[in-house]
Amino acid sequence: MDATTSPEAPRPVVRPLVRPTARRSHVPPLGVHVTPDGVDVAVVASHATAVDLCLVDVVDPGLPETDPARYRERRVPLLGPTYGVWHAHVPGVRPGQRYGFRAHGPWDPRAGMRHNPAKLLVDPYARGLVGSVTYGPEVLGAVGHLRGDDPTTPDGRWWVAEPYGDPDPTDSLPFVPHSVVMPPMPQAPPLTRPRVPWAETVVYEAHVRGFTLLDPAVPEPLRGTYAGMAHPATIAYLRDLGITTLELLPIHASVSEPRLVAHGLTNYWGYSTLGFFAPEPRYATRAAQEAGPAAVLDEVRGMVHLLHEAGIEVVLDVVYNHTCEGGDDQLHLSWRGLDNPLYYLHDGGTPAALADVTGTGNTLDFRRPRVIQMALDSLRYWAQEVGVDGFRFDLATTLGRGSYGFTAEHPFLVALQTDPVLSGLKLIAEPWDVGPGGWQTGSFPPPMAEWNDRFRDAVRGFWLASAAAGAAGRPMEGVRELSTRLAGSADLFGHSDPPLVRGPVASVNYVTAHDGFTLADLVAYDRKHNWANGEDNRDGTGNNLSWNHGVEGHSAGDDTATEPWSAVVPMRRRSQRNLLAMLLLAAGTPMITAGDEVGRSQQGNNNAYAQDSEISWVRRDHDDAARDLLATTRFLLGLRREHPALRADSFFLGAPRRGETRTDLLWFTETGEQMDTRAWDEPGRRVVQMLRPGPGETDCDVLLVLNGRLDDLDVKLPPLLEGAGPWERVWSSTWDAPEEPAGEERCSGSATMDALSVQVFLARRG
Repeated sequence: MDATTSPEAPRPVVRPLVRPTARRSHVPPLGVHVTPDGVDVAVVASHATAVDLCLVDVVDPGLPETDPARYRERRVPLLGPTYGVWHAHVPGVRPGQRYGFRAHGPWDPRAGMRHNPAKLLVDPYARGLVGSVTYGPEVLGAVGHLRGDDPTTPDGRWWVAEPYGDPDPTDSLPFVPHSVVMPPMPQAPPLTRPRVPWAETVVYEAHVRGFTLLDPAVPEPLRGTYAGMAHPATIAYLRDLGITTLELLPIHASVSEPRLVAHGLTNYWGYSTLGFFAPEPRYATRAAQEAGPAAVLDEVRGMVHLLHEAGIEVVLDVVYNHTCEGGDDQLHLSWRGLDNPLYYLHDGGTPAALADVTGTGNTLDFRRPRVIQMALDSLRYWAQEVGVDGFRFDLATTLGRGSYGFTAEHPFLVALQTDPVLSGLKLIAEPWDVGPGGWQTGSFPPPMAEWNDRFRDAVRGFWLASAAAGAAGRPMEGVRELSTRLAGSADLFGHSDPPLVRGPVASVNYVTAHDGFTLADLVAYDRKHNWANGEDNRDGTGNNLSWNHGVEGHSAGDDTATEPWSAVVPMRRRSQRNLLAMLLLAAGTPMITAGDEVGRSQQGNNNAYAQDSEISWVRRDHDDAARDLLATTRFLLGLRREHPALRADSFFLGAPRRGETRTDLLWFTETGEQMDTRAWDEPGRRVVQMLRPGPGETDCDVLLVLNGRLDDLDVKLPPLLEGAGPWERVWSSTWDAPEEPAGEERCSGSATMDALSVQVFLARRG
């Protein structure tokens, strides 16, 4: 077969009446949209010579999904291309109709051309999907072969394509998901967003399935679903905890990588997108799945509406940097078959090869206007039609890459700042990718906030990695880096024109996230234990900045009455409280990972992306330690909520603000004297007091006292500010629960600080 031509799919072509949708100066919106007498269709395929709309009917539902006789296909040739878009108006097509596309054109992989009309392609703008991928040679664009860890056994083997091989002639229709024509969106109640100010925002990162799957307070049919996330019991839990903003791991339709499926695993996190407009149907209730994509979408919209009624915002983790199709030897489901040179970033060499700055095998090319349009159209759809309140952009550096690397003036980032729909939402960047110049923390433009990995590393480094070094007799780092992070990271986020406009709220502070150790595992493991992932523990980072406090792993029940646990467990619990205090009381926007507030463990797995199991799910059978940690988290969030001094909306000046007489931030040594240059430069300084005056005449001043040393010491509290006092200790990380233990010594200008501990004091005014 000539490598520059594509095989013709064997199915007959049925040509119902079509008519042009418009003149060359205008094409309909991309996707398939219902009109009174049919549908308008438009799809980008700028290098194709012809595109067919394929209408798929299930004629024998009793047959297996992979049996070709189950389906009937009707093909409608589209008109075009008009500026790279193929389009038509097709009468008689109604909501619920399955469809896909077949793209004709050159098959020349060495030039990046991969048109193969034997493959039914998902509409990139599909708002509903049915079916699943059946992994085999049928879903590859080129002829393939089996690959695996052990080629002598069938287990653990999967099909891969020859990157520059001949096109595979097998019809993929029975083996791939089908797009579905969706009805016009039903009228929803008026959209009333909670609009939580950034300074009051507390983000909670959760997985739709894993968060409620084990919750006995949620009815069993709703567990692990969109409806379960909006159940009154779930909402009550979030509100009682003090959460304002629920950040959901990806809910765009996704598929798992062939290697995972071959090993009996799935891409649990969902960072493998198949549809940027369609919700993942697996997270819907069974009733909604059986009713079809429109019911799945209704369930998602209902979830958002009910969370809004409770005053909780919904932010979606979105993955526009790559797709599920993987590298050139992987899946051929949508973008690759429609317009491979347009959608995917290539290295510019010959033969053509994908440029991978995401670590997934492919990268969407954000130098292309059509790629930017697809992302913006998707964002507006979820914001306007579904009602979500914001987005967290996975590997956001990729989205700002132009011809010469990352730029904050990239058209996509400019659009986010200026779009009348998107600019008013909560926009959060994960400010890195794995390409050249990939670390860009602090470089994104307002109104975007950013995950602050420097905060994560400073907190872990001070309280865990450095403490472990000290316990082994090695030098420990000082407080300088940690203090900068507690004060809002102005060194990262203060650069702007004019300066300091973003404020500390641009820093999304976190100690853990879905990617990495949980809070409980940070204090129980020195090394990752990712054996369940099937990669011989090679995956996941080795730079965890964790500390097992002397023993690797968790005990059965953490029995504190026996050695070595009697010494290890209390210190581990204190370390968790230290980390929580830094997270929840620092300047910036705190993000909690679901389950950290109850000590959830992943058994030392720091890359649980493939673990749809109890390794990842949040348990609800809490023991006393979990209940104490939950109460502590609620208490610290309550402090943040009640005291304006803990919710800084603008960077500290180290001087009085306009209209005020008190300096907005003060630092003191353990002797109660103000920190000077010599104190800040003191090697290994591990004690500091951070005083944040209340901004009003009746607000409390808040004092955080940190002892990062391995021994106890007496600390002299700083002098009271005018009109305030006396100092009242309200919390100590040495307390198992937030209530002060009976018999605890009262403070009178000084405090005894246990090793590796934090105390919080208030001085009331008015």
